Amino acid sequence: MKRRPSSSRLSKLLRAADEVRKNAHAPYSKFKVGAAVQAGGRIFAAPNVENSSYPLSICAERNAVGMAVAAGHDRIQAIAVMGPGRKSTAPCGGCRQVIWELSDPDTTVPVVYAADDGPVVTTTIGDLLPSPFGPGNLRSAARARPRRRRSGAV
Repeated sequence: MKRRPSSSRLSKLLRAADEVRKNAHAPYSKFKVGAAVQAGGRIFAAPNVENSSYPLSICAERNAVGMAVAAGHDRIQAIAVMGPGRKSTAPCGGCRQVIWELSDPDTTVPVVYAADDGPVVTTTIGDLLPSPFGPGNLRSAARARPRRRRSGAV
């Protein structure tokens, strides 16, 4: 049976996310975010890194997941996200997909997120991304028989 992070472990992850967001590079939006991932019993924390070419910016969640992967982990046990303001900072859609991809197949990996003056929200990646795209979709497409094009059709 896999050990799920305890409430105190999630609190520790959230504190790590809050601490690392001081290092965020957010000169344009000023929206500093930190994330912390538990993988292999270790914590990997990282901030967001903005770029003047906005699509090149990297969310804190993907940075933290990338650190865990770089350390040799292919599964995460929990993730915490901390942002500024009053509204709790949930992972964006792209980050939800990345988190799901590295979560256990049962999708009960805990996700805790908060903001300076916002409530602490605890949920699961399955609740945040109820209909994910994953390896099963790719396998299914590979098995599908390709359709033939009719000659002369425009």
